[in-house]
Formats: sequence, C-alpha cells, structure tokens
Amino acid sequence: MKRIVLLIVLAAMSQGVFLFAQRASFTNESEYYFFNFSIERIYSHRLGFVVIYRTVSGQLARTHLPREWFAATGGRGAIAYLRSGREWPSMSVFYRDGEFSHVLLRLRSNRAHQTWGVIPLHVNIDQYFQDLDNISIQF
Repeated sequence: MKRIVLLIVLAAMSQGVFLFAQRASFTNESEYYFFNFSIERIYSHRLGFVVIYRTVSGQLARTHLPREWFAATGGRGAIAYLRSGREWPSMSVFYRDGEFSHVLLRLRSNRAHQTWGVIPLHVNIDQYFQDLDNISIQF
C-alpha cells in the first residue's frame, strides 16, 4: 500500500514540474503576429511589386509594395525564393503591437512560373508607389 501511495505522490510531483515549465513558456509571447496569403499573381515593376493575392474569404485583392522596402537588410520587406516543389508562392504580412512591421514574399525563382506576370509597357502605375509607408491589405 505504501508503494502505491509513494508512486502516486511521485507521479503527481513529476506532473507538477511539467505544468510549471509549460506555464513559464507562455509568458514569453511574441509581440509580432502575421497573416499569410496565397499569391495568385505578382508583377515586377521598376518601382516595386504588384501582388494579386487571395483573401481569407477567397476573393482576389491587390497591394503594392515599393522596391525600396526590399533594398536593404532590415528593411520593411524580404524575399525568399522557392525552388521546385509543391509549395505555392505566398505573402506573409507581419504586425508588431497592432501596426504594420514588415512583409515576406515567398516567390518562385523561375520567372516562367505561372504566378509571375508582366505589366504591359503602355500601362502607367507609378502613382500607386508614391508615398507608401504602410501596406494596404484586405482580409
């Protein structure tokens, strides 16, 4: 009988250690959160990128990302090129304390991929890249 009680006490103590360790890990929450969107089409322009993406509700939406965000390390944008495989190009928009922080584009390195598009030469979209400090996202 003493062995059973001793085993129960030891089991309870070991469970308590795991509970406290788990509770301590939750106190280190990140101040960042993100939304991930599937890219349907991306157009490269001399001033930036035009991204056509699928919203949470399944609708298509468009956003403009200035090239200067991607020019420097630690900028507001980064690009990760995908190799061949099943992963579909995507856009992750990161927020810090409720405000836009940065964007990560995961794109196919092969420009022949169906998600890459070409803007016709006669189309002028320069005005969409003027004074962009924030990203315009539809959910």
